[in-house]
This record gives sequence, C-alpha cells and structure tokens, in this order.
Amino acid sequence: MKFTKMHGCGNDYIYVDGSKEQIPAKEKPELVKKLSDRHFGIGGDGVIFINPSREADFEMEMYNMDGTRAEMCGNGIRCVAKFVYDKGLTDQTSISIVSCGKVKYLELHVENGKVSTVKVNMGSPVLKAEEIPVLVTESGGEEVISDPIEVGGKVYEMTCVSMGNPHAVVFVDDVSDLELEKIGPLFEKHVRFPKRINTEFVKVLDQDTIEMRVWERGTGETLACGTGACASVVACILNGLTREQVTVKLLGGNLQIRWDRKENLVYMTGPASTVFEGEI
Repeated sequence: MKFTKMHGCGNDYIYVDGSKEQIPAKEKPELVKKLSDRHFGIGGDGVIFINPSREADFEMEMYNMDGTRAEMCGNGIRCVAKFVYDKGLTDQTSISIVSCGKVKYLELHVENGKVSTVKVNMGSPVLKAEEIPVLVTESGGEEVISDPIEVGGKVYEMTCVSMGNPHAVVFVDDVSDLELEKIGPLFEKHVRFPKRINTEFVKVLDQDTIEMRVWERGTGETLACGTGACASVVACILNGLTREQVTVKLLGGNLQIRWDRKENLVYMTGPASTVFEGEI
C-alpha cells in the first residue's frame, strides 16, 4: 500500500489514495491502529483515506489513532486539499470535500506549483447541547456556555461547541503546566458526553490571540486541532473574551480563525505540509 505522511501544524496523519488502494471497510480499524503506531508502524495521529465522491470533489474518510471513525479534522482536510492538488488529482484552487456527509469548501493558496496554505469554510458552529451532543444539567438551557463540570474532583467551566465533531472548551490561567495526560481522559469519557469529547484548554493572551492545548478523543494530546481551534474561538467570542478574527497558538504552529457572525460561518486558514511518501 502506498501512503503519504502529512501534517498541519504538527497534527500528522497517514494519507492513502482510496481510489487506488482498495481496502475492505471491516479491515480498516485494525489497519489504522497498526499504521498509526509510532514504534511499530508509520506513526501518526490517525489515517485519512481520500476517496472519490458524488457529493463533492473528494471524500475524506478519517480515522483516529485507536481505529475509531471521526467526523471531521480541520488540519486533516487542509492536507487532503494539498494531496489532491499536488498529485494532479485536480487543477482547481477552489474545491469541495465531504466527510461523514458534511461538505466543506476550500480555497487553496499555491506557491511554486504546490499548495502552501488552505482556507476552509468550516460551516456554522453548532451550539445546541443535544446536537453536539452534551448532556445538560437540570438547571441548564439548550446551550452549554460557561457551564460548571466536575472532573477529577475539580470544578471547571466549559463552553461546548460542535464543528462537525464535539468540543468542550475550558479557559485556564496557564496551558504549560497542565497535566493533560491525567485530566484529558477524564474529560473525554465523562458521563455528560455520550460520544466522548475533544477538550481544548485555552489561555486568552489578548483580544486577538489565544493559546491552546488539546486532548482529542481516540488519540490523546495532539500538536494541533483545527476544529478545536475553531470551537475555541467561538467559545471565546460567546464569552466576550476576543474579537471575531483570532490567532490561535498551538504546540505545532498557528492557525487564523474568523467567525463571521453575520454569515454565521467559521473560516480557518493554516498550512499543510508533506513529510514523506512510502510503501508498506
């Protein structure tokens, strides 16, 4: 099987051309776990199959490191765009990609014949608790904004947003001293999250800049999360902490996120990089 290792801000996946590599669906979860292993496999936060599609120009079929299917990946979808353009599968710089039935629209910035950065229309943020999904408390309303949650004996305030996958955003004074390996799994598997949760821990630096670390369900801490960055900016704006255009500083690099309140659309701009190609 041929593959391409790519990353967006250090959020790395193994990319496979699904039109050329025919792998039975039932075999994919175990294959993903083997390929993603950083000691015995290729190593990555998961595997993304790039397939033909009738709904859009291409389909992104994404799996987490543990073999579970995921709905959306902001860093991953930018790399899919780079993959299809750089490999000549399209010559268009405006393309559409579908993942789990949801179509996203992307603008590709090309330098010297290769894609360097990609702007993605991530769609409208979902705030209704039942659609995220997150269970509300008896006193809670339809949305979860600055809502208390007890995790590991400590009470946090979270704001929950779905950007195609579920996120809980927690504001903290410092992201560098977080014991993410301990608290991340406790959030992920908390009883209030029926489909588990991605958790973003955010420090607001100023009205235009935030710093973020993320624990992704099915994978653990990653160097970046595109949908998480979008969810974090939405949460910041809902809590009156930032303006609409924000630089999100992640362990693997920076993303530019804008929530157009008039259109109710979130736009993400960031890099996409190829690391190496191979055969396994």
